[in-house]
Amino acid sequence: MSVLGQSSDLTDSFITGCAGALSRAVAELADRAVYDPIRLLVIGCSTSETAGSRIGTRAYTALGGAMADAALRACRERGIMLAAQCCEHLNRALVVERAALDEYRLRRVIAKPTPEAGGSFAAAVFERMDAPVLAEAIESDAGLDIGGTLIGMHLKRVAVPVRLEVCVIGAAHVNAAVTRAAYTGGPRASYPQT
Repeated sequence: MSVLGQSSDLTDSFITGCAGALSRAVAELADRAVYDPIRLLVIGCSTSETAGSRIGTRAYTALGGAMADAALRACRERGIMLAAQCCEHLNRALVVERAALDEYRLRRVIAKPTPEAGGSFAAAVFERMDAPVLAEAIESDAGLDIGGTLIGMHLKRVAVPVRLEVCVIGAAHVNAAVTRAAYTGGPRASYPQT
């Protein structure tokens, strides 16, 4: 059972630092997308892990809000659509703008993420998007996993790990990936250099 954390448990400087680190991680990942530009980015974020607790045990709404603001701003500045992964209680559905749902022909599911079911980050993204909906699954161009949220199920094949300078946000480890098209052919095939 989830225990809600108090916003007062975290300092303003900690929250601001985490938001800044997320902005830098998005920028660095966008700059390091060598195969194709990132058009759709999935981010999974455990505020529990970021704040130093075990995943799924505490929901930090102020931290989730600051990180949602940072992610949305960083994505908008780069023309990237954000997909915020919910927690397991919503089957890792994704918060996206209605335009992304239509453009990518995604299957909509009905729920509204909350800090208790969906997670503080996803709930905050839902509150801040213009026309938010939940998609059941997605095949994104790249992803950021903050705190072991298991975003791999929402990446296109073939995922390529990217080691970012921003490898920790708060107390949470950050894993990143871009994707590329699969190689095809045999021993006589040649491939363009990237």
